[in-house]
Amino acid sequence: MAMVDEPLYPIAVLIDELKNDDIQLRLNSIRRLSTIARALGEERTRKELIPFLSENNDDDDEVLLAMAEELGVFIPYVGGVEHAHVLLPPLETLCTVEETCVRDKAVESLCRIGSQMRESDLVDWFIPLVKRLAAGEWFTARVSSCGLFHIAYPSALDTIKAELRSIYSQLCQDDMPMVRRAAATNLGKFAATVEAAHLKTGIMSMFEDLTQDDQDSVRLLAVESCAALGKLLEPQDCIAHVLPVIVNFSQDKSWRVRYMVANQLYELCEAVGPEPTKTDLVPAYVRLLRDNEAEVRIAAAGKVTKFCRILNPELAVQHILPCVKELSSDSSQHVRSALASVIMGMAPVLGKDATIEQLLPIFLSLLKDEFPDVRLNIISKLDQVNQVIGIDLLSQSLLPAIVELAEDRHWRVRLAIIEYIPLLASQLGVGFFDDKLGSLCMQWLQDKVYSIRDAAANNLKRLAEEFGPEWAMQHIIPQVLEMFNNPHYLYRMTILRATSLLAPVMGAEITCSKLLPPVVNAAKDRVPNIKFNVAKVLQSLIPIVDQSVVDKSIRPALVELSEDPDVDVRFFANEALHAIDNAMISG
Repeated sequence: MAMVDEPLYPIAVLIDELKNDDIQLRLNSIRRLSTIARALGEERTRKELIPFLSENNDDDDEVLLAMAEELGVFIPYVGGVEHAHVLLPPLETLCTVEETCVRDKAVESLCRIGSQMRESDLVDWFIPLVKRLAAGEWFTARVSSCGLFHIAYPSALDTIKAELRSIYSQLCQDDMPMVRRAAATNLGKFAATVEAAHLKTGIMSMFEDLTQDDQDSVRLLAVESCAALGKLLEPQDCIAHVLPVIVNFSQDKSWRVRYMVANQLYELCEAVGPEPTKTDLVPAYVRLLRDNEAEVRIAAAGKVTKFCRILNPELAVQHILPCVKELSSDSSQHVRSALASVIMGMAPVLGKDATIEQLLPIFLSLLKDEFPDVRLNIISKLDQVNQVIGIDLLSQSLLPAIVELAEDRHWRVRLAIIEYIPLLASQLGVGFFDDKLGSLCMQWLQDKVYSIRDAAANNLKRLAEEFGPEWAMQHIIPQVLEMFNNPHYLYRMTILRATSLLAPVMGAEITCSKLLPPVVNAAKDRVPNIKFNVAKVLQSLIPIVDQSVVDKSIRPALVELSEDPDVDVRFFANEALHAIDNAMISG
């Protein structure tokens, strides 16, 4: 191709690929827009590429989404901020498509471009675009316009500002619920740019319209605006306008609206201040904690600690604790789980006496819950209670429950407790662990259920990592070595597994002196299952110990096993011997 035609080449390829039937080619082409724009130069990008994109009515949402994203960062390629307005037409078209994620991305890109545009350009180009979208015949355009007002409003002249407020008010009363939802979602952002004088009149009347909407999907979005508006208004206006709405919403006939209030309650309390919270919002919160919908109770239970922090301990004990007691035996396991995940945080708020009298019984009932997530949520946050009531009291009240669970007749319950042991150990410290839980960990190695024995072996490894090899040398290794002589071959297998897991944590020296000899001895066991597991363990020890130890102890044992009458023993012994040879070659 001649040099003269070179600049035309990229745009020709782009146009071809954008019209290609293969969606992947069209996508690649869109994602390379910046490269093509650089090749074309700023002027030709403005005059050829952008108009071409405006006319390109691709019907694939993935391509349109990629285009909306690319155009948001395109200002440098069209000649900087003074030419940013040329990017608006293609994005305006994308704001009207049916696919929500494409529209959202186009609005996001328009906001990014609008926030960099000069004020005069905003007045000349951006504000007319917002008005066009807001007056759009198809609802998608009106939905998109709601997300642009907060960019357009600050630069507008006073007459235009009044017009924009009026347009937004109409959008809040639009016939289509989707438009009203978008208006409710963006009201907080728009309100943040409106002058204080119009906030109390214009914005609050829009807000009231949305809060009385007949669609619950609109009302629940208005809940979010409560917190945003509350932060913008003076405290007395907030109490007069926002507080009654929150209280009404907490009794709304739609559970989804009540759920939203429960979820947002902490932010709403911050908006109205401490006094109204105590007088008006505590009763509303108690209602939500006792709601007949489990989803609402879940959201409310998850906020119980945050809410108590705003109140003084007396109020929390008087109003919130009775509800917490009810929730701890709620019929829904998810409610109990949500409560268990935060209830430990109440201990520092209520103080030592209230925690001992009121909270400990609730902790214990949740710790015995049949649902494992509830128990885990309690055990994983024990350190918060430990800080308030001290280790002695905690161990007196809690340890019996843990021991009870550790010996539960359902093996899944025992398994759950084993999995929490390292977490408990890290929270309660080595001294407490040695006294109270050490013997349990060894006991599990001889459980009747394989999953428990396997988890117990893993547990020893995690404890050795937590407390260090020296501690393990004193408290774990002697008992492990003793169990090599257990008469039951299944327990001997568990000990082999524990040895292979402990060796990497303990290091080469302890492995050679303490762990390797009993493993080599076990190669002479009469049970084939033990012998081929010995071969597997010896293979796992090869990278840990020195080559001299491999040659002196491991290889002879494996050679002996490779001549065993049992086919599986020979197979695993040969596998391990190959691993030694490979290690020598790569070494």
